[in-house]
Amino acid sequence: MNGSTTSVLYPGSFDPLHLGHLDIVEQGLELFGQVVVVALHNPSKPSGVFTIDERMSMMRASLAHLPGVRVERFHGLAVDASAEFGTDFILKGLRNAGDFEIEQQMAHTNHSVSGVRTVYVPCRPDQVFISSRFIREIAQYGGDVSHLVPAPVAHELARIFPSAPRSSGRTS
Repeated sequence: MNGSTTSVLYPGSFDPLHLGHLDIVEQGLELFGQVVVVALHNPSKPSGVFTIDERMSMMRASLAHLPGVRVERFHGLAVDASAEFGTDFILKGLRNAGDFEIEQQMAHTNHSVSGVRTVYVPCRPDQVFISSRFIREIAQYGGDVSHLVPAPVAHELARIFPSAPRSSGRTS
């Protein structure tokens, strides 16, 4: 760690938190010293699987081993959450060029309305395919996602989808 006491906001829906998210939090800690992970409601995304309280519980359990990480919730814009929690930057992880295009436009907009800058970090190459949407879908159909999510999340997914049938792809 660089010894810095700068704090960074890592916003997302985190429905659910996965190992790619965890990687970005760990990189944020290394770079900034403090990370405020904020579960936001994104009205442009479907409601997902977990309530905000369930997400908060899983996030706190999954990130408890990381000193310098705080988990919060916020209803509104990431720039307003940054002001509310006193962070200096917004942190975003990038998996691919598509992520960059979306995040770049958002970063410019955020900076123009608030002055808050966004810092991007690349996710680990072995995690570029992980997405919360795919994790939810795989779990709903009985697939094993335990290698893609922290243990508290795997436990909750197994509780919600205990014996979901797997599709064989055959209709006869």
